Amino acid sequence: MSSSFVSEKKLPRRTKFFYGLSEMPISIANVPLTAFIPNYYGSELGIPLAFIATILLVTRLFDCISDPLIGYLGDKTNTRWGRRKPWIFMSAPIIFFAVYKLFFPATDGSVDGNYLFIWLLVFWLGWTMLLIPYYAWGAELSPEYNERTSIAAWRAQIGMVANVISKIVPTLALLLFAYGGTREVIEMIGLAVLVLIPITIGATLYKVPESKDYNETRIPIMQGLRTMWGNHPFRVLVLAFGVCYIGMNLSTAVFLFYIRGIVQEEEAGIVFLLCYYSSLLCGIPFWTWASKYLGKNKTWAAGLTCFVVVTPTYLFLGPGDFLWTLPVTTICGFGAGATYVMPHSMKADVIDIDRLETGEDRTALFFAVWSFVMKLGAALGPALALAMLSWSGFDSTPGAYNGPDQLLGLRLIFGLSTPIFFGATAIIMLFYPITEEKQIEVRKKIEEQRAMQPESG
Repeated sequence: MSSSFVSEKKLPRRTKFFYGLSEMPISIANVPLTAFIPNYYGSELGIPLAFIATILLVTRLFDCISDPLIGYLGDKTNTRWGRRKPWIFMSAPIIFFAVYKLFFPATDGSVDGNYLFIWLLVFWLGWTMLLIPYYAWGAELSPEYNERTSIAAWRAQIGMVANVISKIVPTLALLLFAYGGTREVIEMIGLAVLVLIPITIGATLYKVPESKDYNETRIPIMQGLRTMWGNHPFRVLVLAFGVCYIGMNLSTAVFLFYIRGIVQEEEAGIVFLLCYYSSLLCGIPFWTWASKYLGKNKTWAAGLTCFVVVTPTYLFLGPGDFLWTLPVTTICGFGAGATYVMPHSMKADVIDIDRLETGEDRTALFFAVWSFVMKLGAALGPALALAMLSWSGFDSTPGAYNGPDQLLGLRLIFGLSTPIFFGATAIIMLFYPITEEKQIEVRKKIEEQRAMQPESG
């Protein structure tokens, strides 16, 4: 096929690099919010686990309004700086202040559930203002099937490099200076996020051009959401995305409890994460290469299968078995590289279907829905995990005794939650219909449709 977009040149690596820089603070902050913050506020600041689970869930309800609203407004924004850049610029100070309050809480007894609720709410508002336009911008950088995977891979790799470095520093502090623990790790990671926010976001805004070749949206928000729901590939992908993120965040929320209660080496938790994200970083280029031959959906399913096969091994480990967790963690991390790239590349392909049907560029509204589903998974996963721990009678307070029944519940939650959810996601991916050939066909029709617009006008 000889359409213009098929022969279009690839984006310069310099553009991909500067675009990916803003993933750094996103990647670093993501895991502590799910794993360390609930654990720290529960185990060391004394907030009951059931209350934290409720806070995590309730703060996500706010996104039912904020995510589609910001997505819709983002698509309608039209300034001399573009549609995406103003929202990203405004998000930076909000995230900066919220990270400071969440990662550096007072230890004088004044921090309670209301404090956690308010600052999580502020954080998620800034997070929405950053992620929706940022990811929408990435989907608009190229119309080409494999180039979109390359953009997502660059972003994921750069973010993961920062993530790994943020785990190396606490690990070295623990090994060389015996400086470690949940609070110390949170503070070191929080400081890294605060430093990176102005530097990376500023560099992305300054160095990466934003295309102004788009059709402005005129469809009302509710009608747009109904039209979106009629997009079959979108429904398949959003379902897979939601199921995957619930399982991912459920496991992440429990891992520190597992390290503390089963392996009984709390300080080694940061080493566990370092191993996981280092292998994930190595997996990203492999899955990016594999997707050219397997297709994006099958590549994602293959990465998820790594979890399904090896994660139940955690059921058989016990006190002092930390080193035995590392091979399992390495395989899981390598497989996770597919999850950090493929869904984000597939989103852009799904939006092409809507672009063909409506003649409008509503990328941010689509990413608003995915952002909401992602954050809902980030809330439902930990909320479900903490609720199950609470139901099993597991006591997270310092020095508390947990009997065999409570520890068995902890093992089952950590060892089986990911295989169940990731296995379901892999099955859903079998019904995803967009191949490279299909995407090229859709893009050709879009080009023809737009070529006719001046004549019909």
